[in-house]
Amino acid sequence: MSRPIAVFPGTFDPITIGHVSIVKRALPLFEQIIVGMGVNVSKSTMFSTGQRQAWIKEAFADAPSVEVMAFEGLTVDLCRRVGATFILRGLRNSTDHGVERSIALMNREMSGVETLFIPSAAEHAHISSTIVRELITNKADVSALVPMDLSAYRG
Repeated sequence: MSRPIAVFPGTFDPITIGHVSIVKRALPLFEQIIVGMGVNVSKSTMFSTGQRQAWIKEAFADAPSVEVMAFEGLTVDLCRRVGATFILRGLRNSTDHGVERSIALMNREMSGVETLFIPSAAEHAHISSTIVRELITNKADVSALVPMDLSAYRG
């Protein structure tokens, strides 16, 4: 019996060590995890689609069952396209839980796709892409928060 496929959706602007931890901890549960990098043309991102996609691929270069896929639209539509029966989400705190639970219930109602929540590791609970972007904007060192070398990035 084969294991299911999951989609781990997000903007990943940029990907953080918290994102990587969630996916790597979930790997034993799934045949494949699709990191669905959301592309929303009406949303401004700090990093280009190509740069974000390259960083995600680099972060999971040692995990052949992880695939990166840029997508527009609803996560459940991506799930249908790739045959995923689960959406994977990380939870840092109770605020995340409240928001993510509502989305999970709607996704299940719309498509039957279940959401699996994995709590962030304690040492990653304070990390978010939003905070990393703010630190980058203010020229702070984010090397402990992201899985890639940003020293070459000239924003």
